[in-house]
Amino acid sequence: MNEQAPVIVTPVGDARALKTFIRAPRLLYRGLAGHVAALDMEQRDLLHPDHGAFFKHGRAQYFLAHRGARLVGRISAQIDPVSIAHWGRKVGMFGALDAERDPEVVAALLDAACDWLTAQGMDLAQGPYTINPTGEFGIMIEGQGEYPMIGMPWHPPGLGDLVEAAGFSAARDLLAYQMPVGPDAERAHLLPDSLKMGQGRLGTVTTRGLDRRNLARDAEILRQLYNDAWADSWGSAPLQSHEVVSLMRQLKPMLRPEHYVLVEIEGRPAGFALVVPNLYDIAGDLGGAPSPLGWVKLGTRILRHSFTSARVILLGVSAELRNTPLGALLPALVIGELMKRGRALPYRMVELGWILETNMPMRRLIERVAPEPCKRYRVYEKALSGR
Repeated sequence: MNEQAPVIVTPVGDARALKTFIRAPRLLYRGLAGHVAALDMEQRDLLHPDHGAFFKHGRAQYFLAHRGARLVGRISAQIDPVSIAHWGRKVGMFGALDAERDPEVVAALLDAACDWLTAQGMDLAQGPYTINPTGEFGIMIEGQGEYPMIGMPWHPPGLGDLVEAAGFSAARDLLAYQMPVGPDAERAHLLPDSLKMGQGRLGTVTTRGLDRRNLARDAEILRQLYNDAWADSWGSAPLQSHEVVSLMRQLKPMLRPEHYVLVEIEGRPAGFALVVPNLYDIAGDLGGAPSPLGWVKLGTRILRHSFTSARVILLGVSAELRNTPLGALLPALVIGELMKRGRALPYRMVELGWILETNMPMRRLIERVAPEPCKRYRVYEKALSGR
């Protein structure tokens, strides 16, 4: 019997290799239980240097791994100046880690990413972030059989173990919860009389949805509130204006007023949430590269809003209200408003993720409706000094 071909890791340096890099997850995981291919178009908007919002302020190097002619994995290494400035540490990131369940492959990919980050002067490698902390991150540890959700990565069981075997240690775990939409969920978030709409003991409280005629204005309000709310949270980095503009431009065909909740106290923004329809509901059966007929089906489904689930991608409360009675109540108000507005939409389930495992106030609130997390993701890190 011939020995197995060695693992060769090469940097992505041309358009053909970049196309392979973008398509790699559906090529590597085809046929695995629980995996549903993302649209190549969606991944291109995220990862292609000419399209991805990250590349207006950051830089990255992609790598592919082969055994002979067979693709066996991919990884990215990236420098995000915004995160480095915010964290005050030379933290380089790896991401887009997808591979066969082979310790040699995973170790070779991580070595390539770490070598590149070391050459860029970084002290720590952390990830996976695809492609920075405002996008997808973490290795899926639990939940491979759960319903797929937009913007949430999928990895085969055991990939995290191979990352640890390559010398990385766990930094944080993050959770996702699936909340049913309906009267029971709404009743679980009934608020005290002190926080009703209109004039109350805690001031004038109002809420509104998305104003599509002033999308740029609402996007900027969301960005400022998000950066204020999560400035001190582990793993967060400030959203940049061009990132929010890019996000809203991509989501605009699917967004409705009910997808956005802005809570104002005495006319000032105080809490927010942004929900996005789950693209897998309408594209999961079309494959990563739909046929012309598949694109027609997708367009029709978007026009009809044929979604059955959605994901809360952004939610927060102004830092000014943190550790106050009002601040403690606002997340319940925001989630309650989402549930009420959901009556006008066809969703049966809304997923909330990512939630830091250590964020017990938010977990206790969510677990009133969804007692157990449905998915677990893990971020890893490794010191680069001395490599």
